[in-house]
Amino acid sequence: MSTATEAASEEIHPSDEAHDDHDHGLSDFGYIKVALLLAVLTAAEVLIYFAPPGRLEVPLLLILMVLKFEIVVAYFMHLRFDSKLFTWMFVGGLVLAVAVYAAMGTSMVFWTDPAGCDVSPNPNC
Repeated sequence: MSTATEAASEEIHPSDEAHDDHDHGLSDFGYIKVALLLAVLTAAEVLIYFAPPGRLEVPLLLILMVLKFEIVVAYFMHLRFDSKLFTWMFVGGLVLAVAVYAAMGTSMVFWTDPAGCDVSPNPNC
């Protein structure tokens, strides 16, 4: 009877050997390297933010944001080791978010109201 119970248990809960072929993730040292890389990128973002403003400030911050997003999603959410469908779903969401952010940002600079006044304080409007 114990043999039948063990066989049924093996069917419901496969042995750990079956999971060894499906290794998701990095070693502990790999995660430490990824965390250090993210810390360096975050330090770069802070330095860019506190530097005197220039034309490259926002594009550099956006590029670093996308790079950090990709690293976090790839390694900490294990998308690097999963189906490409999941990766494309996250990329689609990221593209949509950046497009909405860009549309909002340009609306404050390039678009004006019907009276011809822009967002800057103008006493004539």
